[in-house]
Amino acid sequence: MDKKKVLVIGSGGREHAIVEALSRSPRVEKIYCAPGNAGIAALAECLPIGVGEVDRLADFAAENGVDLTVVGPEAALAAGVVDTFMSRGLKIVGPTKSATRIESSKEFAKELMAKYNVPTAAYRVFEDFNEALAYVKSRPLPAVIKYDGLAAGKGVVVAENYDEAEAALRDMLLDESFGKGRVVVEDFLAGPEFSFLCLVSGEKVYPLELSQDHKRAFDGDKGPNTGGMGAYSPVPFIPEVVREEALEKIMKPVAKALVKEGAPFCGVLYGGLILTADGPKVIEFNARFGDPETEVVLPRLASDIYSFFEAVTEGADFTPEWNERPMLGIVLASKGYPGSYRKGVEIKGLDKVKSRVFHMGTTEKEGKLLTAGGRVLMVVGEGDTLAEARENALKDIALIDCPELFHRSDIGRQAILP
Repeated sequence: MDKKKVLVIGSGGREHAIVEALSRSPRVEKIYCAPGNAGIAALAECLPIGVGEVDRLADFAAENGVDLTVVGPEAALAAGVVDTFMSRGLKIVGPTKSATRIESSKEFAKELMAKYNVPTAAYRVFEDFNEALAYVKSRPLPAVIKYDGLAAGKGVVVAENYDEAEAALRDMLLDESFGKGRVVVEDFLAGPEFSFLCLVSGEKVYPLELSQDHKRAFDGDKGPNTGGMGAYSPVPFIPEVVREEALEKIMKPVAKALVKEGAPFCGVLYGGLILTADGPKVIEFNARFGDPETEVVLPRLASDIYSFFEAVTEGADFTPEWNERPMLGIVLASKGYPGSYRKGVEIKGLDKVKSRVFHMGTTEKEGKLLTAGGRVLMVVGEGDTLAEARENALKDIALIDCPELFHRSDIGRQAILP
C-alpha cells in the first residue's frame, strides 16, 4: 500500500482530534501539524509555521511531498490557504475564500438562505448604532445580535433585556471589539440546539454524526459565551427523521446554492441548527470542523478518515461507518476565561488519565506541560450511555492537577436526566 503524508493546519483540540483520527489510518505514514501543540507533538511532527502563512505552508507541502492537507481554523481559510494550495495543484480539504463567506459574513449567509428558501430566523443588517438600537427596541425580546464577521465563536449575544442589547451593539459597532463591521439582528428561535457537521464536495454532502456544544462558561448554562466548554455525541433527543429533514432541507440545498453562486464548497460545512416547533432551522454556518464538537465526533468514526478525506477531494462516493458508543467531552479552561487569564501554569497527572485527552492550549518547556491558552485541555469520556461517558470524564478530570483550571460538571445536561 502506498503510504501517505498529511499536513494538518492548526494548533487546538480540533486539530488534535483530526491528527488522532489520521494516526489510526493504515494509509497514513507521516503526519505534520502547523503549528501544533504539546499533545499533537506525540502523534505528528509540529512545524513552526503560523496558520496565516499560506505561502510557507504551500511551500512546505510541495517540497515535502505532502499528499493531502486538512485545514482546521477559520483564520487559515480567511487568509486564502485553500486558494493558494489549489493554484499550485496541492490537494487540500477546505473551502475557498469565496465559499468561506458562509461563515465569515453572516449577511452573505442570511441572503443565501433567503434566496434559496433555507429555514432560518428573520433578520435585518445594520451599520449604524442608533438605527440598530431603535430596531431592537421595537421588537420583542430576547434579541439575537451577531457581529457580521469572524469573532472566534464569540460574536453572538442573546440579549434578554434592552440594556444587554444596547451593550452588545455598543461593543460591536461603536467600540469595534471585533474590528470595524456591521451587525445582523435576528428574531430569537426557541428549541434545543444541535451541531450538524457534513463533509461537502460541490453538491455532494456526506453527513457526520450529530453533536451538541455548550457555549456558556458555567454550570446551568450561566456566564459569558465561550468558544465551547464541552460537547457530546450522539444527541438522543434529535430523532433520525429530524436529522434527515435537516440534511434534505438545509445542508444539501446550501451546498447546491453555493455551487449556483459560483462558490462551490469543499470541506466541512458546519450547521449550527435548532429544532423549533416548525422543524429544524439554521442559527449559523461555519466553514470548518467545530471545536469542541470534532473532539467527540471523530473518535466515533470507525471508517478510515484518510479515505474519507480523499473521497471528498475527488467527489467520490463514501459512506462512513460509526462507533455506536457515546462520547462526552469536558473542556478544562484557564480561570478567567473567556476574559483575561494566566499562562504558563504547570499541568500534572495526565499520565493517570485513561480517557482521551485532546490538547487545546498547551506548550512544553523543559519537560513540563504548561497552560498556553484560554481553553487548555478536553477530556473525552466514553461509555455505554452518555451518563457513563460523563462519569468517566469527570473521574479522569479529578486526577489532573492544575490549580488554574476550571470546568463544567453538567455537560450533556439536556440529554442526561438528573
